[in-house]
Amino acid sequence: MTTINHEPIRDRARLATTALPTAADLDLAIANVLARIDRTLPDFTDQFPAPSSEGLVYPAIGNIEWTNGFWTGMLWLAYELTGEARYRAAAETQVRSFLDRAEQRINVAHHDLGFLYTPSACAALRLTGDADARRAGLLAADLLLERFDPVSGVIQAWGDLNDPAEAGRMIIDCNLNLPLLYWATAQTGDAKYRDAAEHHLTQAARYLVRADASTFHTFHMDTATGAPLRGTTHQGHGDDSCWARGQAWGIYGFALGYAHSGREALVGLSASLANYFLNRLPDDLVCRWDLIFTDGDAPADTSAAAIAACGLLELVRHLPASDPDRDLYTNAAWGMVRRLDADHLAPLHGSNGVLAHGVYHMPKRIGVNECCIWGDYFHLEALVRLRRVWRPYW
Repeated sequence: MTTINHEPIRDRARLATTALPTAADLDLAIANVLARIDRTLPDFTDQFPAPSSEGLVYPAIGNIEWTNGFWTGMLWLAYELTGEARYRAAAETQVRSFLDRAEQRINVAHHDLGFLYTPSACAALRLTGDADARRAGLLAADLLLERFDPVSGVIQAWGDLNDPAEAGRMIIDCNLNLPLLYWATAQTGDAKYRDAAEHHLTQAARYLVRADASTFHTFHMDTATGAPLRGTTHQGHGDDSCWARGQAWGIYGFALGYAHSGREALVGLSASLANYFLNRLPDDLVCRWDLIFTDGDAPADTSAAAIAACGLLELVRHLPASDPDRDLYTNAAWGMVRRLDADHLAPLHGSNGVLAHGVYHMPKRIGVNECCIWGDYFHLEALVRLRRVWRPYW
């Protein structure tokens, strides 16, 4: 693994000024999210929200996008928080849809199967013991395993496996898809899933992370020789910049990588990425869409902030109590979540989303200053993590 610069957190006083939340603070913030789920539930039981909103309103779609699992995951979180049967019933309806999707291989030519099946089917199995959920999750894990290339050691991110333009491309987002493979090994006892995840995690740490602890969005490997080729971006400002959501995936994904693999170097790697991220936050603690922008009028990405908050809280789980940055990471996570709750909630009337001011794909001008369904999910997950001891779906 490349030697990574672990830059110290520079403005510690600013991050430490956010007092930790009380139970009442968190209960109110959770109630704000649940009210927005309740408003939307009748429309999104047999259908799903699109990846991003249009004018703060999610169009309804079938189970066809890479993002559908996040809505079902929100329903499982709501069920865990409240025990209300309506959330479970809607989520169970959707799990049937995920099983059908895996069996019919509907839009599965990508690595986002973990995003689809971990917070939906895998969560369902844990919470309800649903046999169909287990079947759906294992089918998805098999589909994800098909994308693993043993020569380059990576899971191909997108596209047909016979497409030479996409062969050997990994992206930082995949770190959150790997838990599906670890779960499959735990379910079946077959090490092939875990082994593929381990190989990909090694390559992600080696090539997606730059020496300064920033990250490439994508990296291309030679599938004939296994040699590294080049790092590029797909959604960031440039090949040499640091896409904010990608950095957030890295913070969270490498911390989860340690949780599943026990490889201690990944804790330090997650912390290095976290420090890079925190050192580039604007005054309001909500990152801009690319970390090259630290102030000014560049659009914020609330979805990246929510992911990063979850990543920081996962990182804290694996740091010793003596670590000098441990409490600061918790304060920073709450500082970001508090600002999301205070300043960035979508309105109760005229919207069917939770978090406004997200960015889906800036280069293509898709979902800019809109709700993004993964941002909604991770905002609620961060609140759950702050409110109780919670076993991650991931």
